Amino acid sequence: MARLDGKVAVITGAASGIGAETARLFVSEGASVVLADIQDAHGKKIADELGANAAYLHVDVTNEADVAGAIQLAVKRYGRIDCMFNNAGIPGHTVLIEDTDYEAAKQTVDVLLMSVFLGMKHAVKAMKAQGSGSIVSTASVAGIGVGYGGNVYSACKAAIIHLTRCVANEVGESNVRVNAIAPGGIPTAIFGKAMGLDQDAAEGVAKMMAAGMGKAQPIPRAGDAADIAEAALWLASDASSFVTAECIVVDGGLTTGRLMSERMAAMQAMAAPA
Repeated sequence: MARLDGKVAVITGAASGIGAETARLFVSEGASVVLADIQDAHGKKIADELGANAAYLHVDVTNEADVAGAIQLAVKRYGRIDCMFNNAGIPGHTVLIEDTDYEAAKQTVDVLLMSVFLGMKHAVKAMKAQGSGSIVSTASVAGIGVGYGGNVYSACKAAIIHLTRCVANEVGESNVRVNAIAPGGIPTAIFGKAMGLDQDAAEGVAKMMAAGMGKAQPIPRAGDAADIAEAALWLASDASSFVTAECIVVDGGLTTGRLMSERMAAMQAMAAPA
């Protein structure tokens, strides 16, 4: 039996990266999925590849009507919604606080944080009515520690983690679970887009970045979108039915601190005779 047999999910940011990988995995495990994104060509292509158990919808996650519409489509076409994966995002700007542009900061908050609020708000309405559901949101290690992202980006990711706990406490008695995932260094097209590249060029940059990202954490390989998709699958499935209000860190050990090899090298250098 597939792990998501008969379940229905809405995934934002589903046209590329983590969202696309999650959509493919969910469908392969028996789910029906609404792919929500603003990248219409890529989103439609993936939905077509996945067949009758997938539908694409143009969704601007900063627009409440669009977000509500994605959930309504899932219920209308497939009869219910079992998982809302709030995954859409942008990299924000890594600049000093005094150099941060207000409008750019506001856009980052709208896309990263307010979109999660909207996804939770409208998913909860549908899930309470049916008496069950799992909401999953993409946070980041930048919301846990300092130095993994820009100021506004990091603040939004920290807020997602706390919002997750608050809403989980609020809706648990309705049999609705709310959790978050904090990825570490996952080389996706989001980095290339921060450089102003289009989708195809950004995906090429992600592949090049993957070669060097495995040197930053104890597990010596770059993280992959599939690693996050598997965590989302578990949280969407009945296997995690007693798990709520959690933020699962998927970072290869990045947030544990300096690598042992670096610490040993530093100790040996200090112990060496002058």
